[in-house]
Amino acid sequence: MKIILFLLALVLGQLTLLGNTSRKDTLQTNQELKFKPAALAVPSALITFGVIGLESDFIKDLNSEVSEEITEHIDKRFTIDDFSQYAPFVSVYALNLAGVEGKHNFRDRTTILATAYLLMGSTVTILKNSSNILRPDGSSRNSFPSGHTATAFMGAEFLYQEYKDVSAWYGISGYLVAAGTGFFRMYNNRHWLTDVATGAGIGMLSTKIAYWVHPFIRKTLFKRSDNISGCIVPYYNGEQMGLGMAFTF
Repeated sequence: MKIILFLLALVLGQLTLLGNTSRKDTLQTNQELKFKPAALAVPSALITFGVIGLESDFIKDLNSEVSEEITEHIDKRFTIDDFSQYAPFVSVYALNLAGVEGKHNFRDRTTILATAYLLMGSTVTILKNSSNILRPDGSSRNSFPSGHTATAFMGAEFLYQEYKDVSAWYGISGYLVAAGTGFFRMYNNRHWLTDVATGAGIGMLSTKIAYWVHPFIRKTLFKRSDNISGCIVPYYNGEQMGLGMAFTF
């Protein structure tokens, strides 16, 4: 029950923030996302909670209680989180192919996604290699933070930013999928609550930063050309899944 309440609070808190900003942002269609300190509130709180949890005995006990509560009656694992982590940002391209136009064209949205993925991936990798936190299932010491959750929330924020002017429900659905991904990372005994919270914060913040710096990147990379071609291809090597991206400017 504790984890359900936490995830509901996480999603509702973010959706409240989205609801407060979507009306104003609708009046700024096709304009770049402006930096707003309030946008840092939710991701900063999540990351702070996770970082404090690395040393706090109280939060460590909470991690254990939540893990025991979730896994107590589990007989079968579900690997849906291996796929759901990608669903929010893949939905952006699927919607565009279906004729539902988002905020940016293919070039700009892909540049933003690549920037967010780079920020998120490098941050998660550095923290995993330096924190040395044992996973709940004891399989390895790279539990903190959750990369699956970070990817999912990165994509949820990406989906929201691209389609908030069309309908807020796109952002809501993306964040629900992201929260579900975080839940299943704990359900499958792969991550602690603090891993998931920090991953969510990193994912959201990475996308926000990517939108904030996009005007600079666009002016720097595309000042001579408006053309870009490329592809995004999923891969699976028998043990790991991911996405490969290649682009020509």
